[in-house]
Amino acid sequence: MSSPVPQLTWFLVRRSGRRGLHSQLLAAGAAAVGALILLVLTAAYFGSDTRAHATAWRTPAPDRHGTAVQTLGTTYLGDRPITVVSLAQLPGREATPAPPGLTGFPKPGQVYVSPALADLLHKTPAKQLDDRFPKVSSYGTIGEAGLGAPQELVAVVGRASSDPAVSTAAEPLGMFGQFGGQTARAVVSGFDSGEVSVFTSSDKPAVSIGVAIVAVPVIVLAAAAGRLGAARREQRLAALRLAGATPRQILAMTGLESAVVGAAGALAGALAYCLLLPALAEIPFGIGTWYTGQLWVGLPWLLGIVAFVAGLIAVSAMLTLRQVATSPLGVAQEANPRRTNLIRLILFVAVLLYIYVTTTSGSTGSGQQLAMLLMFYGAFWLLGPWVVDRLGRITARFARRPATLLAARRLSDDPRGSWRTVSGLVLAGFVAGFFTVGNVGLDDYRFPGQVAIATTSTATARTAATEARTLLHAAGVKATVTASDGDAEILSSTPGVVVHVSGGAAQLDTAVTALSNVVPGQLPYTQAYVNAENQVFTGRLGELGTAALAVSFLVATASAGLTAAANVLDRRRVYALLRLAGTPLKLLDRARFRETVLPLVVLAGGTTAAGVYAAFQVNKLFDSTISTSGAVTLAMCVTVGALAMFAAIGASRPLLRAVTQDPAQTAD
Repeated sequence: MSSPVPQLTWFLVRRSGRRGLHSQLLAAGAAAVGALILLVLTAAYFGSDTRAHATAWRTPAPDRHGTAVQTLGTTYLGDRPITVVSLAQLPGREATPAPPGLTGFPKPGQVYVSPALADLLHKTPAKQLDDRFPKVSSYGTIGEAGLGAPQELVAVVGRASSDPAVSTAAEPLGMFGQFGGQTARAVVSGFDSGEVSVFTSSDKPAVSIGVAIVAVPVIVLAAAAGRLGAARREQRLAALRLAGATPRQILAMTGLESAVVGAAGALAGALAYCLLLPALAEIPFGIGTWYTGQLWVGLPWLLGIVAFVAGLIAVSAMLTLRQVATSPLGVAQEANPRRTNLIRLILFVAVLLYIYVTTTSGSTGSGQQLAMLLMFYGAFWLLGPWVVDRLGRITARFARRPATLLAARRLSDDPRGSWRTVSGLVLAGFVAGFFTVGNVGLDDYRFPGQVAIATTSTATARTAATEARTLLHAAGVKATVTASDGDAEILSSTPGVVVHVSGGAAQLDTAVTALSNVVPGQLPYTQAYVNAENQVFTGRLGELGTAALAVSFLVATASAGLTAAANVLDRRRVYALLRLAGTPLKLLDRARFRETVLPLVVLAGGTTAAGVYAAFQVNKLFDSTISTSGAVTLAMCVTVGALAMFAAIGASRPLLRAVTQDPAQTAD
């Protein structure tokens, strides 16, 4: 005998009317937003790893029995890094396979450049950039397989094995030369594996932190979708329970309906992700924008996230039916207000104490830090309804206006529903407090107008200085050239040549170009090269903060709007009875806003303060102070977020008017 659950579920869905359809559409909308953002976060996580590994071929594993010699160098045009890979086939060895993105192994005199570098070479005067490379009639093009991003500047130069640029290139000299391998040399046999570029090595760790910070509010939004329309569902299923339906059948009907609605919404979000892929690829991060293929998560992950969202919504919906299963008559009569227990506060305090003891007892790994972040989010999610419940009781005791009294009664009667409305912005407050006030950074080295070339000895430095004066004079660059035995700070205790250039950035670039071949195997560098590692680190943090803020407030706004609309539908009978009692519509609307403002001020203020405290602790690690401009940014973020939330809630005002147009019929 087949189960009657599917047929009965379909019958009830069809007979739920326009109000039921509205609740289902809202739940599907929340599922779509949740699935879309989870797919974008997953794409960023895997895409950052794919992009980083696309640069690994430039530092392949050394092989003393290899077939080719490779040197890796980094030069700069202004503050833009240009990666230069020189390759030479060793005589008498088998042919070396072509690097990724090249049609063949470069022959001596051949130069391949990335499309972005080709465009830059075309726009920049030859004496500032083009003369750094061998003269060729035309450049080859490095394909997508050899690049991390469309904007990446990369050149591959083919050389003879006897060329000093590859035969005499030494390991990096000095502290600054250790960064990125100024002219690191290795004998290689292929390009299958290697270390990722320093310009992409921090992408995945940074994205991992962002995913951990943003994913929790997104999952909360998806879970809240299963509770949209909970009051309507409880009333309907309580009647079935009183008519003889078993708890198992009630749960099965709820799970089936919610799973189908969630799956439909998640599929819509997945479709939106597929359509938005070209636009998402244009969002810059790190070394530039993305190739579309880097952000494609693959069909298994796409279907897995759709199934996860649908399952999360179904489980969330079924968890709301505990009271229906145990006390259907109380639900039907709306007799039991949804109180919260003190255990929530105790667990919250316990989690905070654990995090405090762990962070102050010593260093913690990145995995443990992410785990504690998730624990903090979970603890605050657990505490939220308890605070809303107590806040409603306290407010009701001191209320002097009808709107405030109504808001307080709603807070204490349904603290979980009221918490869901503001939870998105409350959790976003932590992100805003941490990333705006935080002032993490490393002090930059300041060598304005200086160009340095490291050498192996003081004698070599004197010879190179003489040649440098001649080359700079021929290039029309006014500069002071000195040979240093290692006392120059920019050389970091290494002998070399220091050039003080007069003029602006163009003259500095011209000087770097003129000096490119003064010391074979050692590229000249400026302060942009010296500070690059610091800039990569702080730059990723800044971009991560901006992205996390944007996504967090987007989720908060969507959550508030969807939940506010669902609350109107769930409470339409209460609103109708109040309208029949003579309550003005403006008063009901004013009570809705106060119901949002009260917990928002208390809870969002708490998470924002926690974010500021976390930023302060991180700042102490880097001996930096709270960012003053960040405090202004924080105030702006909180203001804009609150206004966006109120606008989202205000968008449900027409729905409130619609459900109270015929109060007698609605109340019945």
